[in-house]
Amino acid sequence: MKKLILSLSCLVALAAQGLAQEKKEVAANPGAPVTTLVSENMAFKVDTHDFGTIPEGPAAEFEFSFKNTGKEPIIIQRVQPSCGCTTPTYTKDPILPGKTGVIKASYGTQGRPGPFNKNLTVLSNAGSKVLFIKGEVEKAPESSVPQNNSMIKTN
Repeated sequence: MKKLILSLSCLVALAAQGLAQEKKEVAANPGAPVTTLVSENMAFKVDTHDFGTIPEGPAAEFEFSFKNTGKEPIIIQRVQPSCGCTTPTYTKDPILPGKTGVIKASYGTQGRPGPFNKNLTVLSNAGSKVLFIKGEVEKAPESSVPQNNSMIKTN
């Protein structure tokens, strides 16, 4: 009988220790669900894209794709660009294990000649990941600007 009571008390002590550890993890990040995901579970094919030299005018776009290598769905909460000249769109639905998600970066080149180097921070339940786009916008020739055929004089 003493052995049974001793065994049960050891089990209770181990269970209490496990609960205390779980409470400590939850307290460190309150409100966040416990997950096994890490940012490496968003396995991107590339995390940097170089557009090279591109013409001024149309937006430069690139799709970053990644595979969920974890055991839980990945949910992208938001994608934060480094400035207003870059517009992100991304997969809104949960990306199931083994499936692919996409983050599309669109850089507005109009009125921005010269080199650029921008980043997008992906925030998800797997953590955060930073993606980069870079390149150089070649100034549009002056002749490509439409002529002012207005009847109103500007002088």
